[in-house]
Amino acid sequence: MNPPDHARGGTSLGFMRTLVIDHPLVAHKMSRLRREETSSATFRLLAEELVTLLAYEATEALEVEEVAITTPVAPTVGLEMKEPRPLVVPILRAGLGMLNGMVRLMPTAEVGFLGLVRDEETLSASIYADRLPDNLKDRQVFVLDPMLATGGTLIAAIDILLERGAKDVTAICLLAAPEGLARLEEAYANTHAQVTIVTAGLDERLNDKGYIVPGLGDAGDRLYGTV
Repeated sequence: MNPPDHARGGTSLGFMRTLVIDHPLVAHKMSRLRREETSSATFRLLAEELVTLLAYEATEALEVEEVAITTPVAPTVGLEMKEPRPLVVPILRAGLGMLNGMVRLMPTAEVGFLGLVRDEETLSASIYADRLPDNLKDRQVFVLDPMLATGGTLIAAIDILLERGAKDVTAICLLAAPEGLARLEEAYANTHAQVTIVTAGLDERLNDKGYIVPGLGDAGDRLYGTV
């Protein structure tokens, strides 16, 4: 696997790019998030704050256009997001815990939902909910998924988005494992797909159950409980 880029910036690895955000605030909040004694309420708050910080870097290439505006003093030219508006797609259910942090930064973006479940035996992902536009031609899409572990869930989601015409896809993940990044790079580095992974941390490895080590546990359970 190619080494990840560190924000700010980063160089493209074919059409697959990884940004590991190296910032004191991100590191601090991630450490608090990892603690096993962190309550669900605090976990949700930290996740939202982390996503907003990650989203600042993830939207660096957001497409904008010039617009004529009038201030209280004089007319001028400003920049606003281009049409079609970006689409934010949280992966159910854990991705919902990241949604508020993302739309706080981009309140005019549209939101779609995708539900994928991982088979704990095969570690493969299958779709159980699809609330996405049928036509994503020329859309910039931001996928929210807390954990990039084996990569199966994220690849399944990205494939759907690209098949529907998405222009490029940026996945925002709280944590990533080297095995998952390697799998995504294999899937997209030699294609015309423009895929970027933005994460707050690259951990050591996966265990035999496909969980990130040291990780932070099951993100969905920690966000919402085990029901």
